[in-house]
Amino acid sequence: MAVENVTVNTSTGADGNAYTSSVSNDQLTNNDFLRLMIEELKMQDPTKPMDSQQMLSTQMQMSSINTNLQTIETMQYLADSFRQSNLSNAATVIGKNVEDGNVGENGVNKAYTVRSVENIDGEVMVKAQQILYIEDQIKDPDGEYIYYNVKGEILDDEGKPTGNKVALESPGQVIIGEDGNPVILDENNEIIEDSGYTADGSIMPVYSDQLVSIPFSNITKIF
Repeated sequence: MAVENVTVNTSTGADGNAYTSSVSNDQLTNNDFLRLMIEELKMQDPTKPMDSQQMLSTQMQMSSINTNLQTIETMQYLADSFRQSNLSNAATVIGKNVEDGNVGENGVNKAYTVRSVENIDGEVMVKAQQILYIEDQIKDPDGEYIYYNVKGEILDDEGKPTGNKVALESPGQVIIGEDGNPVILDENNEIIEDSGYTADGSIMPVYSDQLVSIPFSNITKIF
């Protein structure tokens, strides 16, 4: 009786009995083993029967190995499903702001905006940009939003300082004059009266130019 996809090599011992010398098949099951054992019984010497206790022990070992392999396959499937579920959950935070519990030099919790998520060696990671500070937005006399750096220097379309500055209390925090408009300084740090610049109360985050990787499990807050 042949076992499908199983290669069985037999040899003849010094006593003239045939015995199995090797079996090769990655898909060998308990049923295949029983078939092989029956073939072994057919070829044995009736005067020197096989040890039934040893045959039973071998069968139990095969059964245990088969069960362990099935358990491993099931656990692997569950682990893969869990990772995919985590990745899907992490994808919902793309574009949102998060915290990971770390505190910056200013004593405030670090905040990030998530740009993407990925699975790295089984661990879900988010790629995010740190929010350095929140900047008050200012409009020029033409009603267009302007750009200024951390020093308050107003920048032109090419990103070069124009010579005028926005007076700041701290990075991004504009000083408002008595007229309710932002204080604008000239190149000599003198206040420009009636500059025409206005603050409409809107804000914009200023980001680090570096992306950081954060384990999804480390995220403590989403907002």
